[in-house]
Amino acid sequence: MISSPIADGVIDVHAHWLPAELFHLPPGAPYGGMRDRDGELYLGDIPLSISARGMSDVPATLADMSAAGVGVRVLSAPPFAFPVGGGAGAGTYVTAFNDALSAVVSEAGGRLLGLGMVSLDDSDEARVQMERLAQTEGIAGIALPPLLAGQSLDQGALRRILTDAEDLALAVLVHPMQLPRPEWSEHYLANLIGNPVESATAVAALILGGVKEQLPRLRICFVHGGGCAPALLGRWTHGWHTRADVRAHSTRPPNDVFGELFFDTVTHDPGLLELLAAHASKDGIVCGSDYPFDMAQQGPVRFATDHGPDAESLTSNARAFLGL
Repeated sequence: MISSPIADGVIDVHAHWLPAELFHLPPGAPYGGMRDRDGELYLGDIPLSISARGMSDVPATLADMSAAGVGVRVLSAPPFAFPVGGGAGAGTYVTAFNDALSAVVSEAGGRLLGLGMVSLDDSDEARVQMERLAQTEGIAGIALPPLLAGQSLDQGALRRILTDAEDLALAVLVHPMQLPRPEWSEHYLANLIGNPVESATAVAALILGGVKEQLPRLRICFVHGGGCAPALLGRWTHGWHTRADVRAHSTRPPNDVFGELFFDTVTHDPGLLELLAAHASKDGIVCGSDYPFDMAQQGPVRFATDHGPDAESLTSNARAFLGL
């Protein structure tokens, strides 16, 4: 719920924050906990190439916003903190994060907003958490992983959460988790290839599974420009027209539904952002940064306005996504 005025300027919908007391991450986290090693942040044994302070320190976040020309930043947990493992303690972790996030945004004078977290293994508990978030000042919605236990947004727990999000008018940000696979164990490929593939899988599941058709009021945004999705949209649409199994659960071709989704500008490639703009609605592109990760988009506002919509459109689009 956002009833108080927010600051002027471009809204960055994709940025991360986690208090140091929650660096241990929830039970079953794929890579283990995050650790501060002499000021540098590690995910298990993987160096994240960012400072621990950057992830947890609000003044550092605000200073980065000023330097980048960001008016408002929407904070969500780093994807490693999603409670994909479930089990005892997951709900406690979710509550602790949501409470901490609420406190941070309430003290930021309209410069920070939040996307909360939900339990992924208990639909009833998730519904209660979402009802609470919907009544929490400064919280606009939730962040979710694109995959859970071999299912995506058209099935199982994630599908039920999307139904509740639409019902409660909560925005949904879908962020990949760079899940480990043997063929991506070197060269940071779990991120460089895994993240875009996870996002594209979720976009395809949402469209071809008929989810957006069934939930027309759902406001959902895919980070990193939708990953591989803009480059694959033509292939999906061709398949939808030529194969009955592709269109079995949807009544509209993918290139039609694609224009009803939101995507951020973290593409690292002007050509890819231009391709995204050619396929997405002019109202569906929002500014993102991926702060504070080393894979963040450098100069997010400048990059977005140089190669995508102008600042006024980016701000208007973000307000629509957030329900403002």
